[in-house]
Amino acid sequence: MAKNLLNLQRDESTLCEVYRRLAELEKDPHRRQTLMRIMHDEKRHCAILESRTGREIAPDPKRVFWYVGIMRVLGPAFVVRQMESCEKGTEAGYSLYAEGEEFIQIASEEKRHGEELTNLAGAMRLSYMSSVILGLNDALVEFTGALAGFTLALNEPRLVALTGSITGVAAALSMAASEYLSTKSDAAREKHPLRAALCTGTAYLVTVAILIIPYLLFSNAVMALGVMLLAALTVIALFNYYYAVVRSESFRQRFFEMALLSFGIAGISFLIGYGLKYFTGIDI
Repeated sequence: MAKNLLNLQRDESTLCEVYRRLAELEKDPHRRQTLMRIMHDEKRHCAILESRTGREIAPDPKRVFWYVGIMRVLGPAFVVRQMESCEKGTEAGYSLYAEGEEFIQIASEEKRHGEELTNLAGAMRLSYMSSVILGLNDALVEFTGALAGFTLALNEPRLVALTGSITGVAAALSMAASEYLSTKSDAAREKHPLRAALCTGTAYLVTVAILIIPYLLFSNAVMALGVMLLAALTVIALFNYYYAVVRSESFRQRFFEMALLSFGIAGISFLIGYGLKYFTGIDI
């Protein structure tokens, strides 16, 4: 039991510091106030636990660094969802001390924190997420298929990389321009047209770069194709994990749906490339 109390104290101390850092980075006054209120609760919990254990426990620097880091990289909504899970875990830890009135109160507050974080994450509008999805999804579905077709039609990794780069850049610019015009013509405009276009174009270009790299590393076209498909699967998994956490949706359903689309179109494009090569008689 003593060890469990020390673990809870370390968790509370860490969460207190994380909430303080997140509040400093948060620009919205209402969300900042909510994070500060939760931080003060966690600080009070630390004091109660310290009176029981007789020890002062410092925050876990690795966890603090992790949460602050992903806040900067992946945004507040992702971190808040992660913190929501932490609060549920801490609440379960206090359930072991049902005989202590102060622990019952802390468990109740931890439950409230989880609910507040759920509302907080739901209120965080991911305005440009749709633009990122547009660029990423189009690149994965469209460009994976194009590279598969180029691979069989050209059968030369460097040539596939060159052709794919030209196609990818042109497609990224086209997608960015389309997103700019679409956002600008939206009457209930929630996004800045230029920022939306940059999000779409950047997401497309980054995906294109990831998919083309295997063709620069391998001299065998089929091997490069296999690694490219593995890279596409990895990008799909990482993105859908992020999206599932932020939106509290099923990761499995979104992952398989997107993977099936991308790989299905890649397979069709591969067959089209084979057919064109066979009927034209062109062999590079």
